[in-house]
Formats: sequence, structure tokens, C-alpha cells
Amino acid sequence: MEYKILTTEPLYKGFFSLTKYRFTNELFKGGWSDEFTREVLERGNASAVLLFDPNWKQLVLVEQFRAGAIGTDSSPWLMELVAGMIELGESPAEVVCREAVEEAGASIGRLQKICDYWVSPGGTSERVWLFLGEIDSHKILDFGGLDSENEDIKVHCISVEKAFNWLDEGRINNAMSIIALQWLRLKLLRKSTLWR
Repeated sequence: MEYKILTTEPLYKGFFSLTKYRFTNELFKGGWSDEFTREVLERGNASAVLLFDPNWKQLVLVEQFRAGAIGTDSSPWLMELVAGMIELGESPAEVVCREAVEEAGASIGRLQKICDYWVSPGGTSERVWLFLGEIDSHKILDFGGLDSENEDIKVHCISVEKAFNWLDEGRINNAMSIIALQWLRLKLLRKSTLWR
């Protein structure tokens, strides 16, 4: 299957950028579609890690303010994985190792890829890589983040069981954290190896 980008028009450039595309694509039934336009939020790609201490069966999550959650019935302070945007020249694995230190003071030992996925491909180009990272939970910070990035992060070290309870109660309500915790839950239920 092929597609053709006919025109590209930048609409906005700020913290994110918005681009208008005009294109056509091949149809499953044969032939080509009519020309159509779509606006795409160009956010960049991200990488996130579920920090896990296998010796103490502890997980490290971070809590911070998220502008996308304001004006809803939920709190805009979300419980999340350590995560960051992938900069030019960085691999997804390098990002999570850097962010683990910046956000939680954690040094990652073994690192296992969980998956990568498109966040919402109908309107954004963002793709996320998820990992499980082995850490020593006794060596983490209480608070983390970079002042230069306006990060104000509270670090939570909790049991695996408590994290699963928070997931079931809806306290953990963002996609990357839900995906990673459900992956861990399935691995533990099946008694599968976490590290390849």
C-alpha cells in the first residue's frame, strides 16, 4: 500500500507543532482515495520505564502536574512512569537511563523492552517506547526533576501489589503506565521471565 503527500503546511510552532497534510492513498479495494487533508500534532517521540526493584518487589512511580489533564474531573497531578522525549541522536534506551537519574535518582541495571506503540495515530505522530528497568529502590530520591524544564516531581516507591491496586482503582490513569503495569501483571501471573 502506498500514499502520496501532495502538500505540507505548517500551522503552528510552539511547545508542539501542528502541520496540515494534503494527501491521497491506495485503497484496499483498489485504486486511490480522493485527496483529503489532516492536521497532525507533531509532538516528537518518547520513551518511558517502569522502575522495578526485584529484590524488594518495589516499583518506583513519579507524580507530576500535567496540563493535558486540567479541566477534567480528575486531578492534573498524575502517577506515571519515568519518561522523557527522545532527543536527536538518542536511542529510546538512552533516554530512560538519563530520565531515571533526573526524575528519580535511580541507576538502571538490566533493561527490558516491553513494547512500542503509537499514542493516537489519527491525530498525532507521537510514538512511545516502554521498558522495564531494574533498580535498587533504596537509592532513589524523594523529589526529582530539572528546574530548567519546570519539573516538580514527587517520587513514590510502592509495592507491586499496591501499584496493581492503584491500577484497579483508577488512580493510575494514563496509557503508558497502564500498559506497563498490565504487562508486568501478566508476566508475574504466568511466572514468565522478566529479563531476556
